[in-house]
Amino acid sequence: MRTDSSPGNLPAREHLPAGDAGTPVLDVVIPVYNEEKDLQPCVLRLHEHLKHTFPYAFRITVADNASTDTTPQVAARLEAEIPEVTSFRLEQKGRGRALRTVWSASDAPVLAYMDVDLSTDLNALLPLVAPLISGHSDLAIGSRLSRSSRVVRGAKREFISRTYNLILRGSLQARFSDAQCGFKAIRRDVAQVLLPLVEDTGWFFDTEMLVLAERAGLRIHEVPVDWVDDPDSTVHIVKTATDDLRGVWRVGRALATGSLPLDRLARPFGDDPRDRDLTDVPKGLARQLVGFCVVGGLSTLFYLLLYSGFRSFSGSQVANALALLVSAVANTAANRRLTFGVRGRGSAIRHQAQGLVVFGIGLALTSGSLAALNAATTSPSHSTELAVLIAANLAATVLRFLLFRAWVFPDRQGEMPSQVVASYNPAPYNPASPTYATAPHAQASHAHAAHPPLPQRQAASPSPYDTSSYDTAQFRAGEATDRTWGDSTMQLQAVRPHDHEPRNAR
Repeated sequence: MRTDSSPGNLPAREHLPAGDAGTPVLDVVIPVYNEEKDLQPCVLRLHEHLKHTFPYAFRITVADNASTDTTPQVAARLEAEIPEVTSFRLEQKGRGRALRTVWSASDAPVLAYMDVDLSTDLNALLPLVAPLISGHSDLAIGSRLSRSSRVVRGAKREFISRTYNLILRGSLQARFSDAQCGFKAIRRDVAQVLLPLVEDTGWFFDTEMLVLAERAGLRIHEVPVDWVDDPDSTVHIVKTATDDLRGVWRVGRALATGSLPLDRLARPFGDDPRDRDLTDVPKGLARQLVGFCVVGGLSTLFYLLLYSGFRSFSGSQVANALALLVSAVANTAANRRLTFGVRGRGSAIRHQAQGLVVFGIGLALTSGSLAALNAATTSPSHSTELAVLIAANLAATVLRFLLFRAWVFPDRQGEMPSQVVASYNPAPYNPASPTYATAPHAQASHAHAAHPPLPQRQAASPSPYDTSSYDTAQFRAGEATDRTWGDSTMQLQAVRPHDHEPRNAR
């Protein structure tokens, strides 16, 4: 177990330091498409709420998704009349595209969004963003499925929502309770590294972002909300559900093949309490032992079935060798994925080769047992052979686990992975940047000084978004440019063993 504090790709979570006097702490994005009637009441109500209840500087950003009615004119009028309101126009539809575009260009350290219908009670907004400001969490979501939530909606939407979240739990092992509630927030430093990995530009954007964040070990805070269904919602339920299921399949396949570089979201070693070393407690031993026993039991049954089949047309030694060979390949593959959590094709051939060496040792034990049985009895019964083989396999299983853990899939403490992860090209260091203010190289200067209070509200500065130079095309996983993601990370490198040894995945 490493005990150094080498920086990861994300800084250690800490309370947000004070930024520039004119920089808002919170940027609330409202994605809209043809909402000329609801936009103004929504913005006025949200602005009034933030003005009287939110203790920090804020901004409200209207993200227009290629509206064809007078929504752009309404947004422009609100921007001209209210200093804390700004608008942003996209020529392509898609809620995910709007959020990624505006969030990536915003200078606020906490980014949030909510639906224009304001179905969620605004009293949950401060509890939503407070854990992000304090440094406790990386993302925050409103949950309509929490026990303490109070929700008013029809049976149809209730059934669809709960079914969808059950699908996420069953297929992607998601632990968050409500993926599609239009009430979420994220820290800017996290967004800059996480959003390039999210491919969806529509309604599945939320789910994909949360699944990747959870799989990477980021902390997601859930807030129970009071929510009232909007009967005039323009969401097409069938099309949205179909697109979401396609997204679940795509993300599930990517996670299964290990093609997502989730190590890019690593935080510095020691930021997670589970990284702390405990003497005389092997990491993951109990979980690995249970997994190995399950795989071993199934492998033994598989081996006995193969042996019985091969024994019908060959001698006992040949049948034993063939059954062991086939079951050993399957056993190594199953233990690699299920017991030790190694995903992807990297080192798979080496692992199988080492597994065959372990198979050779098991073959020597079982073959020796058969040889001893044949020497003691000239014509042993089939049941006696099976009993001897079971005893020999138990001994071989114990030895196999020890060899797998110590040699085939070792916990390589302090070693760097063989594969080199691609790195971003960071922009020049800017001390005024809210991201760099919390970056590892800035932590030393803040380590012994208390952070001053966050800036209070004042007249908003001109719009920080430069639409002339920003490309609204869809980002692909791994793509990041100096213009958009420049100050997001340091060079990507391994931080702790389980970052590149998925067998230690939490």
